[in-house]
Order: sequence, then C-alpha cells, then structure tokens
Amino acid sequence: MIFGHISQPNPCRLPQAIEKALDFLRTTDFTALEPGVVEIEERNIFAQVLDLTTKAWHENRPEVHRRYLDIQFLAWGEEKIGIAIDTGTNKISESLLEQRDIIFYHASENESFIEMIPGSYAIFFPQDVHRPACIKSKESTIRKIVVKVAISELN
Repeated sequence: MIFGHISQPNPCRLPQAIEKALDFLRTTDFTALEPGVVEIEERNIFAQVLDLTTKAWHENRPEVHRRYLDIQFLAWGEEKIGIAIDTGTNKISESLLEQRDIIFYHASENESFIEMIPGSYAIFFPQDVHRPACIKSKESTIRKIVVKVAISELN
C-alpha cells in the first residue's frame, strides 16, 4: 500500500501506469463529472467516480482485488479506510473475481485504519485488504474516485 496526498510530489519513481493514473487525479475537475466510469487507457486504466455516504466500519466488508490495483482518491468529504495485509486466512464472504475482480471477506486480521481528507489517495495492491467508506468522525457524503490499474500494466 502507498498513502499520500495529491498535492505532494512523489519522491520515488512509480510504474508509468500508476503515474498516468495519479496525473489524471491531479488534472481532473471532479466537480464537473457525473458519477460513472471514465476510461483513461481503455480497460487497462479507468476511473470510477462514486458518490457515497460513509457507514460504520462493521457495515462495510473488507475487500481485495487480483487483476487490478485500486487507487482510492477522496475528492471531498472525510472517511476512514481499514487496511491489512491479506494473510490468506480471512474467511470469504463473497467472491466476484470473474465478474468484478473483487473478493469480500467477513473480517480482516490485524486491521488498522487510515484517515482520508480531500486530496488523499491510497494505492492498494492485490495483497492489501481494504475496507473503504468508513465513518471518520460522523456520517459524511463523499465523492471518491477509484482508479483501477491492470496489474499487467505494471512492467
């Protein structure tokens, strides 16, 4: 997992596909977009613009992905995201790998939380369990952008 703020330059070199996704986040006016999917590079890199309401952490299921990494970016609002390493021993609640590249777990071992403010982003790789859209201080309407980057593009 990588955590940062879009206003800060990245001190290390990331794969070109991730840099392309971060550049999209830096240069897009998210107040002008409707919720939905924005293709950045066909189905290799695309963004999901989501308007959500945060919930209590126990109402959101932890998740992982295998074919894409997630760059979760908070445009406005506030949220906490649960994070943990996928140990391989979490009990699966629902697997939608073929349809949506997602596995939901009932719970996540050794979970901790990061706090997101507008401009924050977190990059989740296949080994990173994450539980997004959790209440930080109070229920909040948020706009988040989830950029999906195909793992095959990380050469």
